Amino acid sequence: MTDARRLIIAIDGPSGAGKGTVARTIAARMSYRHIDTGAMYRAIAWLAAHDGVDLHDEDLMAALAGSAHFDINGSVHVNGHDVTSAIRTPEIDRAAAIVARHPAVRAALVRRQRDYGRDGGIVMEGRDIGSVVFPDAEVKIYLDASPDERARRRSTDEAHAIGRGIAGLETIADALAARDTLDRTRTVSPLTQAEGAVYIDTTGVSIAEVVARVLSIVEARLT
Repeated sequence: MTDARRLIIAIDGPSGAGKGTVARTIAARMSYRHIDTGAMYRAIAWLAAHDGVDLHDEDLMAALAGSAHFDINGSVHVNGHDVTSAIRTPEIDRAAAIVARHPAVRAALVRRQRDYGRDGGIVMEGRDIGSVVFPDAEVKIYLDASPDERARRRSTDEAHAIGRGIAGLETIADALAARDTLDRTRTVSPLTQAEGAVYIDTTGVSIAEVVARVLSIVEARLT
């Protein structure tokens, strides 16, 4: 699907709701750029560990976020380091949640994200895209799923180096619930369904069905 108009498509939601797969697929179908903003926060958390920067020092973390060079195009590079796999671990997940709570870090990365989408033609996924980064996006989607479904998906996601089996599912569900609490209770840009966003519950729904629904919403915006 292509059109002379280059839209901004904002896809938000918690971990395991299907944002990444849906966003990548929509971007490929429309020949748009795909930006995973969560990867940016994860990359900064990884960079802090690599450079020995205290995650809790907001000023230092903001300086790191402001000076970092990103290359996000399927793979994720920061300051020349390929961190595509390294940022998909429980440790980085927890560290990224700390990083994301710093207002100054969010401000630095939001500036980057707005610059990426300035000319449209982008599918951007995260937790505050439709509410903060691009509140005027032509298409705003909020994906969600039941806690059990999200834990199951994360347990089979090869991009995340975490356990398998029943015990693994319980651990994953607990980790996701903790991350949800951090994301929804932070004072700046909390995870929330943006005004005007279309809510889609992906529990028990195939990716193909979700993609088809999102594309129908996009089509309506283009006509």
